[in-house]
Amino acid sequence: MPTAEKAEQVNDLSRKMTEAKSIFIADFTGLDVASVTELRRSLRGASVDYQVVKNRLAKRAAVDAGLDGLAEYLSGPTAMTFAREDPLEPARILQQFIDKGGKLAIKSGYLDGDMLSPDQVKQLALLPSRDELIAKLMGSVRSPVYGLASVLAGVLRSLVGTLAALEESRRDETKSGD
Repeated sequence: MPTAEKAEQVNDLSRKMTEAKSIFIADFTGLDVASVTELRRSLRGASVDYQVVKNRLAKRAAVDAGLDGLAEYLSGPTAMTFAREDPLEPARILQQFIDKGGKLAIKSGYLDGDMLSPDQVKQLALLPSRDELIAKLMGSVRSPVYGLASVLAGVLRSLVGTLAALEESRRDETKSGD
């Protein structure tokens, strides 16, 4: 491969590494074409780039991007994911793929300046999504307000019942007093 083409690949990888909110590195040994296509489709739907990389070029790109810690995980068959939006979504998708029997092995991940072990990536995949956390928060905020509204409605019902009983007893007194 000509040197200019390699330099372009290194620049492209370096750009993806610096722009990514998270990076996950996997060994794709044993994956067939249909499985890779399914995985790519899932990742693309979540705005995640999936790329099989040449380790030597990826190591150069990592150095250029200031991510020297990636180099030790760049050996053997290597695929990388680059998250453009939700930094945890690639971990979820990769873990779901593995759980369904996909022959993929997570080597490492990179998130917020920290290198992640395969176990840490798995733990990230188990975290609820941002939308789920917002829904839980809204439920937590709504619950006490709903409870307060129910209590106030009960107090008002009780007050109305008491006033109705008082009115009824006064009517009875005026009828008996006539």
